[in-house]
Amino acid sequence: MNNNIDFQEPEDELFEHYRFDVPKGQAFLRIDKYLMLMVPNATRNKIQNAATNGDIYVNDIPVKSNYKVKPLDVIRILLSHPPFENRVDPEDIPLDIVYEDDALLLINKPPNFVVHPGHGNYTGTLVNALAFHFENLPLNSSERPGLVHRIDKDTSGLLVVAKTESAMTHLAKQFEDKTSEREYIALVWGNVKEEEGTIIGNIARHVKDRMQMAVFADPEIGKHAVTHYKVLERFGYVTLISCKLETGRTHQIRVHMKHIGHPLFNDERYGGNLILKGTTFTKYKQFIDNCFKTLPRQALHAKTLGFVHPTTGVLMRFDTEIPKDMADCIEKWRNYSKSNASEEEE
Repeated sequence: MNNNIDFQEPEDELFEHYRFDVPKGQAFLRIDKYLMLMVPNATRNKIQNAATNGDIYVNDIPVKSNYKVKPLDVIRILLSHPPFENRVDPEDIPLDIVYEDDALLLINKPPNFVVHPGHGNYTGTLVNALAFHFENLPLNSSERPGLVHRIDKDTSGLLVVAKTESAMTHLAKQFEDKTSEREYIALVWGNVKEEEGTIIGNIARHVKDRMQMAVFADPEIGKHAVTHYKVLERFGYVTLISCKLETGRTHQIRVHMKHIGHPLFNDERYGGNLILKGTTFTKYKQFIDNCFKTLPRQALHAKTLGFVHPTTGVLMRFDTEIPKDMADCIEKWRNYSKSNASEEEE
């Protein structure tokens, strides 16, 4: 490949800001157009300037903005300053700690609380709070202190944080080996047909919208993902389910449930913030609007977490109550379902 630009190979003082592993199914596309789809708030002018400055590399070779992206390319954007998400300023943010010892702690994360700094959320995150309350937390593979795993901003529930290097290694291996136990409670659109089931489908970044993940049939695209679900309660137009994760991919429950036709209730990113099931009556629409106001986020809570303690070897299980916003929404649906059943019997 000859791009007619005299650039040097990436040097030590350059910092990787973005990296994209192009999926096997990607169509040929100019890299400036591809990156406009993939990089948040990017403009074509910014992308073209980055290419002109030699900041865009494909397979470690700098490219022009008219380079055609091909399947399996590795695209990196390198700049001379560290990305903001690598900077962590300690912030005095209160934490709901449900358990703590010398090796680890368990945190019950409220909704609307970002776990680690990233685009648009460089402060006010759980990592900023951890940096304030604890010193010398071990770094994970992404250079983030203490974090063994993560949950989405608007998902509530349990997170384990490592306090020592050995605890980080031990706990991370349990998550990698799929021996940790994780149960989530979710409210999904539709009447789930089976009482229980398993969803198996590789998950990777959506080819057109980088803010979404998607399920791919091609086994060479994405990462293997398995979700086991069980119906807890049926409310007609929505269903309350338990999900147990065998793997832990980004947005796994959200994208898997959408894949089988049951997006999470009020999950804006995956279409669950629309009225997907029900009647056309104005009264019903008002009921849904009230539910959305009661629960202004996706209906997902990380309720239980189990793992072997890295020091004692004892199996530990922790459980949390469903938070008020989600519990109130569930109760609204429970009452609505009972009311409809009563009217049908009359």
